[in-house]
Amino acid sequence: MARKQITLVEVGPRDGLQSEPEILSTETKAKFVEMAIDAGVTRLEVASFVHPKKVPQMADAEALIERLPQIDGVSYIGLIMNERGLDRALTTKVHEIGMVVVASDTYNRKNQGVGTAESVAAWKSIARRAQENGLRANVMIASAFGCPYEGEVKVSRVVDLVKQVIEAEPAELGLADSIGVAVPNQVTDVLGAVREVIGDLPVRCHFHNTRNTGLANAQAAVEAGVTYLDASIGGIGGCPFAPAATGNIPTDDLVYMLDRSGVATGVSLEKIIAISRWLEAELGRGVPALLPKAGGFPAGDNRAA
Repeated sequence: MARKQITLVEVGPRDGLQSEPEILSTETKAKFVEMAIDAGVTRLEVASFVHPKKVPQMADAEALIERLPQIDGVSYIGLIMNERGLDRALTTKVHEIGMVVVASDTYNRKNQGVGTAESVAAWKSIARRAQENGLRANVMIASAFGCPYEGEVKVSRVVDLVKQVIEAEPAELGLADSIGVAVPNQVTDVLGAVREVIGDLPVRCHFHNTRNTGLANAQAAVEAGVTYLDASIGGIGGCPFAPAATGNIPTDDLVYMLDRSGVATGVSLEKIIAISRWLEAELGRGVPALLPKAGGFPAGDNRAA
């Protein structure tokens, strides 16, 4: 029987670095991306086209993408929030754009300066323009499992938003636990309800490990049939616009779990661990991931999935 396969989307260069206090050089960021590709990663969220005063770590988005290698089978994703962000993305060699719509109106206003309905409308226009320009257009429902300002998010609310955003025919639908509050049975319930609406559209999940449930939620998502899982090498990052939303799932720990569970990713655990240790030197401190500390199992066996 063929092994189940999951494609990992490496978000460390964007979601990881944008929440860290250090601002790494463009050259260092490019090396980060190149090392991840060498480890077997084929989709990477590399930049965010947002105002540099709000997220100074992403101020060099265009310069970074310009110096990244163009490699067959490797796709670079740029995060955008509005039409201005798309305008910037279209001047670069980015292959995909990702738009965020937040499930709660309060958080959408904190994150994007407008209400959720306005972001949905913007997404529909952005998707059309991106598709006309040959870009893969993706949308993600953020805070789909809970909001830092409004609390619980009803499944019906998520499903309603999904119905609206898929009208623009995204290449994939993303669901994000932006503040790390989800638990596995909730993931199962939400994905089940969403699948009834979207049919065979690929699903991508983005979990945070803020409350130490990220990996368990990722496993629940795998069992529910997701196609893509986001993770951040070393577990760096979070969300700068949500209180205490630290802790992306570490790519290292996720690859280990999937490999040992018989799920193929095509990513080398040994090389990911090496990147985490390199990141520790660049950031001047340890990273949250546990595999750089513990190593693979059996001892020294960090083979690729």
